[in-house]
Amino acid sequence: MDSKTKATRVINRLKECGHEAFFAGGCVRDMLLGKEPKDFDVATDAEPARVQEIFDRTVAVGAHFGVVIVVMEGAPVEVATFRNDGKYVDGRRPEGVTFTDARGDALRRDFTINGLFLDPMSDEVLDYVGGREDLTQRVIRAIGDPSARFAEDRLRVLRGIRFAASLGFEIESATWQALCAAAPRITEISTERCRDELIKIFTSPGRVRGLDLLDASGLLELLLPEVLLLKGCEQPPEFHPEGDVFVHTRIMLEMLGDEVSPALAFAVLLHDIAKPKCFFRDETGRIRFNGHEHVGAEMTENILRRLKFSNQEIQSASEMVRHHMAFKDAPNMRLSKLRRFMARETFPEEMELHRVDCQSSHGSLDIHSFLQTRLEEFSNEPVIPPRLLKGSDLIAIGWKPGPQFRDVLETAQNRQLEGLLTTKEEAIEWLKSEYPTPG
Repeated sequence: MDSKTKATRVINRLKECGHEAFFAGGCVRDMLLGKEPKDFDVATDAEPARVQEIFDRTVAVGAHFGVVIVVMEGAPVEVATFRNDGKYVDGRRPEGVTFTDARGDALRRDFTINGLFLDPMSDEVLDYVGGREDLTQRVIRAIGDPSARFAEDRLRVLRGIRFAASLGFEIESATWQALCAAAPRITEISTERCRDELIKIFTSPGRVRGLDLLDASGLLELLLPEVLLLKGCEQPPEFHPEGDVFVHTRIMLEMLGDEVSPALAFAVLLHDIAKPKCFFRDETGRIRFNGHEHVGAEMTENILRRLKFSNQEIQSASEMVRHHMAFKDAPNMRLSKLRRFMARETFPEEMELHRVDCQSSHGSLDIHSFLQTRLEEFSNEPVIPPRLLKGSDLIAIGWKPGPQFRDVLETAQNRQLEGLLTTKEEAIEWLKSEYPTPG
């Protein structure tokens, strides 16, 4: 049973018990836009205690704010009681709520396109805020006084940009002016909540529009000030005819596919983040950025740690930044080094970073094609196959464990990766020939 069916069953049960109940918020917006919602939330006039009476399995995750999780067929369905919010004192949540009707509930929401209800039985849409018209006109508009909406929950400035970017909508002028005025107070919001919105912006197909809106609103300077320094940072025109580092990065973001991981999205955003710091002109006047990939990896780690990304995302993104310049050397690598380079966990996403890096600048994909060919050659075997020689093999022929073990085994593996040793027997013979006296 899919999530829509389960949520519909919850609505039907609430109706059978004499209550109003509808799909609410983002799922209604997405259905009206012809998109498949990720979640189906339910809004009802039944108060939390009543919801818990009606359903056998519930979790009162936010009953104080009117929210109960109903467990339907093992899956959670969020059920919220129609409510008015009390006074907001911390720019995040109200002091308390009072329960109300559907109209009152719609009026306390953030944007008109998120203030719609839908009855799954009749397909009737309840619209108290002009959300259907704004969906048609492709507009993001705050409900009521936009300054009041942003003051209530300061994260709404990022949410407004996220919706505009992901949906390709325009932000209505009064809403935009209020958003820009409220932007400086984003620093009062927890880093984790800001991070989550930034991830949604930069992993959506509308990430470039999101970048532009973050920039225009002043939010980029507050949350990712290092990115602003890419503006005006010149690059050698023979390699980067597209323009400065900011333009280059912006084009790369646009060239990424629709589905990207947070680590890849931010690796692309930050891959040249150290170029302003590493910029210099040599004696011929040529622009250089020596070592910017290593400085950039450290900066990427610091930026993502500041934004409280997961350790795995920090490690992956900084690894991609650190190695993005190594691709130019791939055709000249010894086969053993190349195989190790390609066997790293981040390599598949680094290939995508390399692709958009090339296409957004000089346009040559020769190295990308070379590596794709190598991947096809290795497709029928592991890029790094099991070692032919192990420490136990050395001990069996009289070697004593010691510092030389590691060097000998690595040399043997290099020869194996280069195709010079193909069987254990060949490896043993090579070992006896190369090292006639056991170590």
